[in-house]
Amino acid sequence: MTERPYQICKRCIMDTTDPNITFDENGICNHCTDAIERAKTIWFPNEEGERRLLAIVDEIKASQKNKEYDCIIGLSGGVDSSYLAYKVVELGLRPLVVHVDCGWNSEMAVKNVENIVKKLNLDLHTHVVDWQEMKDLQLAYFRANVANQDVPQDHAIFAALYSYAVKNNIKYVFNGGNFATESILPKAWGYNALDSKNLKSIHKRFGKRKLKKYPKVSFFRRYIYFPMIRKMVIVKPLNFMSYRKEEAIEIMKNKLDWQYYGGKHHESRFTKFFQAYFLPHKFGYDKRRAHLSSLIVSGQMNRDQALAEVQFEIYPGDSHLEDMEYVAKKLGISLREFQDIIAMPNKSYNDYPNVEGLFKLGFKIRDKFFS
Repeated sequence: MTERPYQICKRCIMDTTDPNITFDENGICNHCTDAIERAKTIWFPNEEGERRLLAIVDEIKASQKNKEYDCIIGLSGGVDSSYLAYKVVELGLRPLVVHVDCGWNSEMAVKNVENIVKKLNLDLHTHVVDWQEMKDLQLAYFRANVANQDVPQDHAIFAALYSYAVKNNIKYVFNGGNFATESILPKAWGYNALDSKNLKSIHKRFGKRKLKKYPKVSFFRRYIYFPMIRKMVIVKPLNFMSYRKEEAIEIMKNKLDWQYYGGKHHESRFTKFFQAYFLPHKFGYDKRRAHLSSLIVSGQMNRDQALAEVQFEIYPGDSHLEDMEYVAKKLGISLREFQDIIAMPNKSYNDYPNVEGLFKLGFKIRDKFFS
């Protein structure tokens, strides 16, 4: 197979490190083109968004007035979830806050959670994932040599959040996911963290202990039982307001004693290592390109700024070794063994059983009948 010549989008900074990227005759990529088209139906950073959000909030307040909580939110201590908590309280809602501790929180993230809960006077439930099971699952993922090593954390976080919503009879799940900073993410760079079959398949092949306590959510529960039987509603408020990352950070610094930890999702020390070293060096994927391209699409950064930022080395020289050794030690293996695992041939999530077909069908039905 002939190696594809390098090409970078002339509007954003996505490039051919995404093997599936396409370009039009003007050198504009499919990612920013698709994002701009999607924005018309899901992103309202204006008065219309404010009207829509207030209508949703009024409906929630009226229907949940006799309950202890209006909604539930997950709080990691990162930018998106922290600002979501701030705005939810500003809107006059009464959220139950859930923090899922997967064992990798930075000290700064923990402090952010504590400050937010204290300053906003919120009820917090912390779910600590069984570390022995989490460790075993994460080692299984490394040995599977797939790209998305964040699945064990992400799956547990979503599964635990939905579980607490059901236990507390909370209908509305507020989500910090947003178009403004997350509109672009190539499918080749990862895979759906909610595919429990893929997760179980990888763990069955490479894991060594049973996942008895680890939170799991099946396709049926997430896409049929929760929304259709439990009538659970996922709300993404940040898509209905002018959510500008730098402004949000300044507001939280001033009002919540919030501290920035240096990169998207770097509130987890594991995710920092995974995104800043593992993916670029093993797979050639730099997720900053997607993050920064999303900011270009939403008008929060220009292309020259993004190109300059992506050149910055998060781990200059051998500085990655400190975090690599930390991750290896925490996972219970030697640095040498960890390096040998990372050096193994790359695999795709499709090399292991999954229900991707079900997800595609479900999303197609959703887009056709419920958009």
